[in-house]
Amino acid sequence: MIAAMRGGDPGASSAGEPVLYARQRHILALLDAFGGSLPPRDFQKLLFLYSQEKHDNPPYEFVPYHYGAFSFTSYADRRRLIRYGLITDTDDWTLTEAGRRIGGQERDMVTDAFARNNKLRGNSLIAETYRRYPYYAINSKMMSSSSSIDDSISGMVASTRPTTKPGTLFTIGYQSRSLDGYLNALIRSGITLLCDVRRNPISRKYGFSKRSLSSSCQRLGIQYEHLPGLGIPSSWRQRMSTEADYEALFKKYRTQSLSCHETEISRILSWLEIGESVALTCFERLHNQCHRHCVAEAVESRSSASLAITHL
Repeated sequence: MIAAMRGGDPGASSAGEPVLYARQRHILALLDAFGGSLPPRDFQKLLFLYSQEKHDNPPYEFVPYHYGAFSFTSYADRRRLIRYGLITDTDDWTLTEAGRRIGGQERDMVTDAFARNNKLRGNSLIAETYRRYPYYAINSKMMSSSSSIDDSISGMVASTRPTTKPGTLFTIGYQSRSLDGYLNALIRSGITLLCDVRRNPISRKYGFSKRSLSSSCQRLGIQYEHLPGLGIPSSWRQRMSTEADYEALFKKYRTQSLSCHETEISRILSWLEIGESVALTCFERLHNQCHRHCVAEAVESRSSASLAITHL
């Protein structure tokens, strides 16, 4: 049966066996239940449907991508499982002998029933995911090119497409979010430009360092910009625990840092003025514990139009 995550970061146990996250064990169990090998698009769609059925604790989140639902995190896990010798380094998702051994141990009644009840493959499987979850097809390249996609599916997809509100300002933190869940929040809110206000856009959390985040946004049609001058020195954030600590920090930031960066504030205003829907991003989940709310307020105070701020 699929176990909870063991330990912290995946690695090797004292016995030399790989230590896996629970979500990675789901991959191995599903692949084994489907015979040990699946083409990439088939496996991605089956993993998506499986995750949707596990409403209480889905192993993966997904974004609407070129062929429908796609999980960047699952591909990061695939690379790790290849390094562990559990999946072969080929185009298909194929278990090695060691992967099949672990996958067989992790299979349960849920994974076996899911495999028995999901026989569709190829374009028919993709079309079924579009029919059941049309939002995830909004960026699909197949909408006008596949005979499997009929007018009824196209209509459902069109009706779920998020609307963009030009000239709107959001803030978002990535703490406690997966990359896919974070990107979905941007897409569902109609955001067209992500503005990173970290001084040093480096993260140990998968997908949130500058290069990775910029690449993911670009692939989903979201512009990425980095304004390091609006960042806050990490040394200023030491020993933050009370509301008074945060109030003192943000007062210092407004007077000693933010006031010196009118050029960056003007850039954000210029994006809003040409109709971009802009999100300011940093780490902290709560906006009132992050300097991005100070940046948002500075933009709002300098805007000639009425500007509402939404904190995601």
